[in-house]
Amino acid sequence: MSSKVQRQQLIAQLISQHRVTNQPQLLELLETHHIVATQATVSRDLEDLGAVKVRTSAGETTYAIPEFEPDRVAPPDQLRRVLGEWVADVQFSEPIVIVRTPPGCAHVVASALDRSQLKGLLGTVAGDDTMLCVASAKHTAKRLARDLRVLAGLDND
Repeated sequence: MSSKVQRQQLIAQLISQHRVTNQPQLLELLETHHIVATQATVSRDLEDLGAVKVRTSAGETTYAIPEFEPDRVAPPDQLRRVLGEWVADVQFSEPIVIVRTPPGCAHVVASALDRSQLKGLLGTVAGDDTMLCVASAKHTAKRLARDLRVLAGLDND
């Protein structure tokens, strides 16, 4: 038997690693980790965690948990997945890079970038479907925009 805190930590981990589109799918993922819970319990857990449904670039809705954990580094493969799923466009004007996402997704991308320790990125500010990234003077916005396009799979070079 797991505690509420352990269950919620696992839920947050599962949502960050999988495209969780509904609660029954989340219940199945929990069962693979030997955690049995009711849909009502999972619903409360999602509410406690601040989970939101966001639309991916493919038009599918999936759970995401916006979080501020400056000490937790996002692994490179997670950053590529987040950017690949939710970044639609990247433009720049020194020292700012503008990243566009589907509605409701900018905060998820910003959170992943803030935790990425990506070279040349000083910080982000997210709205609903647009975020600003501030590039360091040495790295330049042009280079940061190129790096973000590559990570998002938007670079055709």
